[in-house]
Amino acid sequence: MKIFKFGGGSVQNADGVKQLKKILLLYPDEPLVVVISAIGKTTNLIERILEAWHNHSSSLEELLNELRDNHFNIIHQLDGKTDKIVQNIQPLLNDLATILQSAPSGDYDYDYDRIVSYGELISTTLISTYLNINDLTNTWSDARQLIRTDSSHREAGVNWKETVPLIRNYATSFFAQKQGNIIITQGFIGASSDGKTTTLGREGSDYTAAVFGFSLDATDVTIWKDVPGLFNADPRIFPEAVKLDHIPYEEAIELSYYGASIIHPKTLKPLQNKKIPLHVKFFFHPEENGSVISTKENSNHIPSFIFKKNQILISIFPKDFSFIAVNNLSEIFTILSQQKIKINLMQNTALSFSICFDYHQAKVEKLIDTLQDIYIVRYNHPVELTTIRHYNDESLQKILSHKKILIEQKNRTTYQLVLKEIQ
Repeated sequence: MKIFKFGGGSVQNADGVKQLKKILLLYPDEPLVVVISAIGKTTNLIERILEAWHNHSSSLEELLNELRDNHFNIIHQLDGKTDKIVQNIQPLLNDLATILQSAPSGDYDYDYDRIVSYGELISTTLISTYLNINDLTNTWSDARQLIRTDSSHREAGVNWKETVPLIRNYATSFFAQKQGNIIITQGFIGASSDGKTTTLGREGSDYTAAVFGFSLDATDVTIWKDVPGLFNADPRIFPEAVKLDHIPYEEAIELSYYGASIIHPKTLKPLQNKKIPLHVKFFFHPEENGSVISTKENSNHIPSFIFKKNQILISIFPKDFSFIAVNNLSEIFTILSQQKIKINLMQNTALSFSICFDYHQAKVEKLIDTLQDIYIVRYNHPVELTTIRHYNDESLQKILSHKKILIEQKNRTTYQLVLKEIQ
């Protein structure tokens, strides 16, 4: 059994939906679970719909029309009896509109999950119907009936004890009936034990694919992307980037931890536990090998570059010129936790403690105001955090031109630098 995941960028238009069908046709006899994200930028649009609803904005109706039109435009460019697709997704649009006629619940995260999840429900209904009317038999499955989570809205944790048998029993029964070899389901969403819709947080659709892969002991999981595979750097920033044909699980997790646009660790860990390979393949050229993450070790360590721009470096000093001690660090970390600051790099000396993190103006202003009541605070913005895995002298020279090093730290495999452009 194989698990396929298709992201919104792959199926953002009618050509993408047709290409998905072509890929599935390459596996006529293989049991497939196909996980699909919301189409294109639908999640962003529904987030705007949510904001308009919460703010009682007059733009709400216009945004709902945009959501409908975006999907109808794709449908009308597809093959077959497209009126059937419209007929199947209209009830979902109606349900969403009905919710938005009521008042918000007062719990933003709960509202987020029940509203934004419609992106995945609509996309999978559209694609499942399209495939069925074009003789590619499949069944549409509601992930909320299969993935059981806790009640942590927007970042729900999977209840594996309940989820694994739900998925296994459902899939085993379906494939035993031999009425088709394809299950279509949604990425990103699940439901708590009381039936409330939840979402799985960052990279939730990839994680859904991993949950199904783990639960069904899949032969492999494939994430289909609009790029040829995984690279040692972002090609848009680093023209010399090269494709990585193979990465061990541990290396992929490290790269992701440092901020690489790779697979999130929460997706990799369930697959690593069962030694299930994860393929990243080119959506538009499925015949190409792409990249694979697996247990196989890799002795050829090509330097990998991770660039995090729009960072801020904050340095904190005691007002009484005493040393930075454990009690100071405990106090600082408590403040950072309360304000949900995710540290990308930290460094302390006897007299200071420095942190580098993503710049968000409102968060930064609140943090500095809070810290200044207790400490002297200095900062640099904008700065760039560059991480090099498996660094060497040549790799360092590629990134240091016209830049000043503010902070650096390294171990045997990883070199991190906070850099500022030299004016």
